Amino acid sequence: MDAPLKRTPLYEAHVKAGARLVPFGGWEMPVQYAGIIEEHRAVRSAVGLFDVSHMGEFEVDGPGALDALQSLTTNDVAALEVGQVQYSLLCYPNGTIVDDLTVYRLAGDRFMLTVNAANIDKDWAHVNQSTLPGARWTNVSAATGLVAVQGPRAEALVSRLADQDVGKLGYYRFARGAVAGIDTLISRTGYTGEDGFELYASAAATARLWAALLEAGHDDGAQPIGLGARDTLRLEMKYALYGNDIDDTTNALEAGLGWVVKPAKGEFIGRAALEKVRAEGVRRKLVGIEMVDKAVARHGYPVLKDGRRVGVVTSGSYGPSVDRYIAMAYVETALAAVDTPLAVEIRGQAKAARVVRTPFHPSRVKKG
Repeated sequence: MDAPLKRTPLYEAHVKAGARLVPFGGWEMPVQYAGIIEEHRAVRSAVGLFDVSHMGEFEVDGPGALDALQSLTTNDVAALEVGQVQYSLLCYPNGTIVDDLTVYRLAGDRFMLTVNAANIDKDWAHVNQSTLPGARWTNVSAATGLVAVQGPRAEALVSRLADQDVGKLGYYRFARGAVAGIDTLISRTGYTGEDGFELYASAAATARLWAALLEAGHDDGAQPIGLGARDTLRLEMKYALYGNDIDDTTNALEAGLGWVVKPAKGEFIGRAALEKVRAEGVRRKLVGIEMVDKAVARHGYPVLKDGRRVGVVTSGSYGPSVDRYIAMAYVETALAAVDTPLAVEIRGQAKAARVVRTPFHPSRVKKG
């Protein structure tokens, strides 16, 4: 018998707003409210609110915390300043990916990891069985709510409610403060390619935070955004989704994530395997594909070259901001160059496609 679906602190707000709820990673989540395309365009043009409280959060502190994270993650955690965020990976010894995550340096020897919702239990087991002495781990997932505020009007909206000057907060930086009077970790991060914030608060206060943001953002066109538009927004940026584009059968180098693998920092789980892959060269690469024929290339569809199977689609959809049918796919390295003509097998028919530059849509995150 399947376990009952979990619900975020915003479940009742989603029901009241008329959201269509679906199972996602063990959670009952809103896939859409007004419609995927409308919600997608609201984020690109104004501001949208995402319930991402299903994500997991682990805290680690103590004199061994930094060493533990250096051995667990691929990126160089020692390079983080207090108040800075880092994108990274957890890997298995064979170099494949346990999860992708963000690392927050809360203090000199205190950190927070944000992990994918479907991977919370797996990741928790992984970090605990692989950690070093002097590191104390706490799973704060259930106690933590998370709201993403994304879009060109995100800064103006959060500024009206925050007791911090969030306009001075750089990309992948965070600050502690109050938003709508609620204690919040304000992080200038996101998964859309737009400027915005991810706001961590206590689970008990998340519904109040959500309501305050919607009310304060009414004149900005703020609206709740479901998982459907979250997926099309991230696809236009070629942001990987765990379980689709990366998983325990893929490695960072073939996925285009070699920039978060820092072997010079010293030993970490998967380092030797990834160095071997780097030396030998990857056999396939994750590329962006544009459909020449009007068709949707979906996860798992074969990619063809002259009738021969040369890869597989990992994510695909219509891209509302680019008005094209786009996808991500692993293809043989020799076929990964931009403008390479390919085909995608859709319901037994080969539909024309080609490799294109990514991201499909330009990023508008606020750097600095």
